[in-house]
Amino acid sequence: MELIKTQDGSNTLYSAKYNQHYHNVDDGAINEALSKHIIPTFEFQKDKDELNILDICFGLGYNTFSTIYYARKNNLNQKLNIYSPELDGDLVRSLEHFEFPSEFEDMEHIIKTLALENKYEDDSLKIEINIGDAREYIKSFDENFFDIVYQDAFSSEVNNELWTKEYFDDINTICKTDCVMSTYAIATPIRLSMYEAGFIIYQHRPVKRKITLACKQKQEIIGKYIDMDLKQTRNKEARALYDNKTINKPEPC
Repeated sequence: MELIKTQDGSNTLYSAKYNQHYHNVDDGAINEALSKHIIPTFEFQKDKDELNILDICFGLGYNTFSTIYYARKNNLNQKLNIYSPELDGDLVRSLEHFEFPSEFEDMEHIIKTLALENKYEDDSLKIEINIGDAREYIKSFDENFFDIVYQDAFSSEVNNELWTKEYFDDINTICKTDCVMSTYAIATPIRLSMYEAGFIIYQHRPVKRKITLACKQKQEIIGKYIDMDLKQTRNKEARALYDNKTINKPEPC
């Protein structure tokens, strides 16, 4: 892993295994977490007293830690329960000594506890990191459990198993009817995977880059509605992503 400083001054890593950075260097790790995931989903769920959040995948923890930062900065009183799968246990353990930005200074005890125990809990916050297969982990939750999903795995080119129709079927099952899912991915095949799994697709531009937001029910305020049936009519070659049935056990994250 190579340490990389991003545009907003926060550090990220480059993964030689996946040949990708954990975050967009030009956007910045914190800015990316806030603009692509936290701000749009929290605005949508602002009236709830408690939020169950699925953070796919934990990685360096920026989505989770930026969620805490955002909630504290804006004096939100929502109880946060964050659940996150991560394949790389060594990476999580290394976060005890990772050079996080000053925005996370008051979370040092949280970060250290997570690095050592993979879990943290106090009166207003619960975090659980599951080291292992994300596809198996999501099957452990009850139906209609999550209010928010951060779909933030490595891209489908290198991590196809966390972008397929079958994967999103399982995500849909554990989402509440008013759940919102956020992702940086805007490619038509990925949106078709979500759509065929029962999600309604929206496009949102929080800053300079478009993102995808997906819901189980049609919304009026979440962003620009994308008619996926029309997309397929105009592009008959477009196909959703599916599991490779010859692979018995995928290797997510």
